[in-house]
Amino acid sequence: MSSPLAPSGSGPITDPAPLSLCAREPHVPADRLVAEMVPPPRFDSVRFSTYIPDPNQPSQTEAVRVLEGFAAGLGAAAGSSGKRRLFGFGKAPKKAPAGPRGVYLDGGYGVGKTHLLASLWHATPAEPGLKAFGTFVELTNLVGALGFQQTVRTLSGHRLLCIDEFELDDPGDTVLVSTLLGKLVDAGVALAATSNTLPGKLGEGRFAAADFLREIQGLSAHFRALRIDGEDYRHRGLPEAPPPYSDEEVTGVAHATEGASLDAFSPLLEHLARVHPSRYGALTDGIRAVCLTGVRPVPDQSTALRLVVLADRLYDREVPVLASGLPFDQLFSDEMLNGGYRKKYFRAISRLTALARDAAKLANHR
Repeated sequence: MSSPLAPSGSGPITDPAPLSLCAREPHVPADRLVAEMVPPPRFDSVRFSTYIPDPNQPSQTEAVRVLEGFAAGLGAAAGSSGKRRLFGFGKAPKKAPAGPRGVYLDGGYGVGKTHLLASLWHATPAEPGLKAFGTFVELTNLVGALGFQQTVRTLSGHRLLCIDEFELDDPGDTVLVSTLLGKLVDAGVALAATSNTLPGKLGEGRFAAADFLREIQGLSAHFRALRIDGEDYRHRGLPEAPPPYSDEEVTGVAHATEGASLDAFSPLLEHLARVHPSRYGALTDGIRAVCLTGVRPVPDQSTALRLVVLADRLYDREVPVLASGLPFDQLFSDEMLNGGYRKKYFRAISRLTALARDAAKLANHR
């Protein structure tokens, strides 16, 4: 789009038009996927000391105690680390010592599992190049980019691999990652993982832990399950998510906010189908706020799952989302919310609601 001319042809007027996610088609090299396996910006500064346990939930205090000991044990068990063996160079790793080499954080949405997982990463006494942190989806994307054997060689020199949002709903991916983790345990890599359970479900978490240990089969002996009870902190003592704004309000905020993007919801969903989910992080590079018009229910499961990944990347980067149309708790149909991917959809609703609350500050400051 060309800029309009100023009076008397004095030159173009600066065009304040916002950015557009639909105009971006990022290409991400494999080495960036590896380098970015660190806690996301939202969790750069978290530590065990900044996790505030709910006094009514003793399991939260116990989880901190166990994880602090786990991190200290990794430091005590390690010898000289040497330089990072990014693609398998250097000495062959030692065999894993006997006993549990992993922890599994089991609990519902918003109880601070990712905070604790990132704190473990930060507390583990090893240089960043010897620790990896990523979601289950990011790990499968890494395998897709590097190939299975190269991924094994890349991660075998690490001291710790943290996997956030371990997903059990795709048997093929679960077997793939389970096999990968087996290779890494043999190489002496310690493991830590989280997954979500459905809010309000009787026995939540205990069923998830049983599912997790069953699916990883031979690896189950290497994990200690830590139960973390509590309510979703994203809604604890906070106001309800703001209602959607009008198209005019969303457009006005997009034009008034430096680094904001502005897209119609339906075209954005179509664009996501043309960009591999491993690139959704790069899709949001430099974006300071996402403005969407015409939010409506997603039309099918494939589209819904892509939207979940985008919501995760936006939440990781703390990018507020201002929207018109329907509220985010109406994105997914009852069939989706009761189906096999319901955990992902509830997570997306929770995270988008938190980002919508953040975006309300932009609208109020206009």
